[in-house]
Amino acid sequence: MAEAHQAVAFQFTVTPDGIDFQLSREVLKNIYVSGVTSWRKRFIRFKNGILTGVYPASPSSWLIVVIAIMSTMYARIDPSVGMIDGIKKTLPVRDYLTTQTQTVLSAMLFATGLWLTLILILRYILKVLLSYHGWIFEPHGKMSVTTKIWANLVKLFSGRRPLLYSFQASLPRLPVPSIDATIARYLESVRPLLDDEQYKQMESVANEFRKDPAPKLQKYLILKSWWATNYDLLYITPTHRQAARAGNVVHAMLMYRRKLDRGEHAPLRALDIVPMCSYQMERIFNTTRIPGVDTDYVQHLKESKHMVVYHKGRFFKVWLYYGGRHLQPSELEMQFQKILNDKTEPQPGELKVAALTAGERIPWATARATFFSQGVNKTSLDTIEKAAIFLTLDDEAHGYDQEKLRSLDLYAKSLLHGKCYDRWFDKSFTLIAYKNGKLGANAEHSWADAPIIGHLWEYLLSTDCFHLGYTEEGHCKGDTNKNLPPPSMLQWDIPQECQDIIESSYNIAKTIADDVDFHGCIFDDFGKGLIKKCRTSPDAFTQIALQLAHFRDKGEFCLTYEASMTRMFREGRTETVRSCTNESTAFVRAMEDPHRTGEEKLALFRRAAEKHQLMYRLAMTGAGIDRHLFCLYVVSKYLGIDSPFLKQVLSEPWRLSTSQTPQQQQHLVDIQKFPNHISAGGGFGPASFPVLLLVMVTSRRSDHFFRKQNVYLLTQFSF
Repeated sequence: MAEAHQAVAFQFTVTPDGIDFQLSREVLKNIYVSGVTSWRKRFIRFKNGILTGVYPASPSSWLIVVIAIMSTMYARIDPSVGMIDGIKKTLPVRDYLTTQTQTVLSAMLFATGLWLTLILILRYILKVLLSYHGWIFEPHGKMSVTTKIWANLVKLFSGRRPLLYSFQASLPRLPVPSIDATIARYLESVRPLLDDEQYKQMESVANEFRKDPAPKLQKYLILKSWWATNYDLLYITPTHRQAARAGNVVHAMLMYRRKLDRGEHAPLRALDIVPMCSYQMERIFNTTRIPGVDTDYVQHLKESKHMVVYHKGRFFKVWLYYGGRHLQPSELEMQFQKILNDKTEPQPGELKVAALTAGERIPWATARATFFSQGVNKTSLDTIEKAAIFLTLDDEAHGYDQEKLRSLDLYAKSLLHGKCYDRWFDKSFTLIAYKNGKLGANAEHSWADAPIIGHLWEYLLSTDCFHLGYTEEGHCKGDTNKNLPPPSMLQWDIPQECQDIIESSYNIAKTIADDVDFHGCIFDDFGKGLIKKCRTSPDAFTQIALQLAHFRDKGEFCLTYEASMTRMFREGRTETVRSCTNESTAFVRAMEDPHRTGEEKLALFRRAAEKHQLMYRLAMTGAGIDRHLFCLYVVSKYLGIDSPFLKQVLSEPWRLSTSQTPQQQQHLVDIQKFPNHISAGGGFGPASFPVLLLVMVTSRRSDHFFRKQNVYLLTQFSF
């Protein structure tokens, strides 16, 4: 908060007796503490940057190498094979140094070069090791001798105590699959959906594409690959005080962000061995999607010291620091309670201004340039877009209630779209605190994937309940500073023409939101433990069950989307698993055939499960179908090449989307010990995925269609 007081740190008044000079010691102290904190933060970032930069080695290993080289020199052994003498002769300051000093300096330079070379070799070895994916194709619970040797080598070359970004330079690039493999897998994936004549026609088109222009497009992709890198508690509410719950969780977010800024979170690793890419995590906070007429862009700030709170149509700015430190949970609770107690009415046009982020993009981009480019509107918009966190203090109560039939449905609908004007949908995420103490988040999808927000929620869940806690009255623990300046309400001057655009955006979003149906139910008859005991993949079991349910509901099969992560590669995001396969459809048909025996059905199920696991593993290891085909499509557009095959592939509708969000990434809460602390998890709004792919890479016009047809590019989490 020192920043807010600097203007009044020094005061002077001209009087007949001279100048009356007054100095605020408290403000000077705050400025000093803030400066010290800022430099300390820079030093920690610099230190961790060095640790990450030399990983898997350490700075102390440099000293060991230098001492070793110097020791050999004193023993009259030259490990450099004459290179130290060569360095000595080329030193630019050799005329000003003694012979002994020249020798020492040359030996240190050689040792430094040797040390850097060893780091590069270690990184290259680790990258080669991480390019091996044979382990993922082995049966669950079994590990070959080759994989055991590989796992030990990865552990050996991974160093000790890695930071969040330590493995980034060692992660392999996402490979470009072969044209033949991709086309073969694609044809296999559509075979259950086409009759013989349709399949023959598709096979013909695919073979024509294989001959030309696929080889030319593939060359461009390979060339590019050389330089491109590619939850609330369901049953328990810790406090029913809205401001207190928000205070604890926002403070936990600040703790998470501090570790994120310093790169101190442990990297996520499969099998506790294989590191996942951490690139997406840096944009969790201080990030906003900025609308454009032709294309949007993601704005990310390195630092932001304030948050914005929305309540009953008003926007408030709340500083997150005081005297160079984070506000404590109790102080945040006090600030949020002041906002809840504020009875000020919204200014004209302010109530639904956030609906601009929910409607079509061109009107929002045009309105932003016309009405929000100067004056108080620009100041207020900048405050929102540059905020570290956007919080909605919701005036409704939601959450799972066993006594209310549709409570979970309404909870999810509220998290997904709310009133269409009470979430800032362009922020990386909107934190939502309900009247009854329940929490949730609504996340924009373009900047990252669901596991990233899931990672944050797991940290918040454990920190809120098991570390920060609440008083017996439900308030945040700790004392409060009564001198904190109150939250400041943002000011707006929104003309009627802009209000009409806001109302139009709201009507579009409301129409789509009302067209979204949601039904959720709690299934606790059994879980993944029982499925694993049957020696079957829980994911394959669920996907095949969905195929059976969809067929019984619709009487036909459809193209099915399941997301798979590709974060074992540098800057990897997702790939598509086409869950509707020949094997799964054969099982479904057998289930509907009263003449098939149980043994036959079980055999077909196991075959379908094995096929699904293979498809998932191929997607994870860079041998999927859809990203490769989409990249070929982008290259064809760039080169002006028309491809009927790629057009047909990209126009196929995804009727069934089965993406899920991971839980227990960090294992911070022991669910066996605290079973009632299970999270409700997260989910996605309806999406047209061929359009979604276009949104992420090409023009904004694709996004207009996407938003009109499918609500928002959003993820919702509850907790």
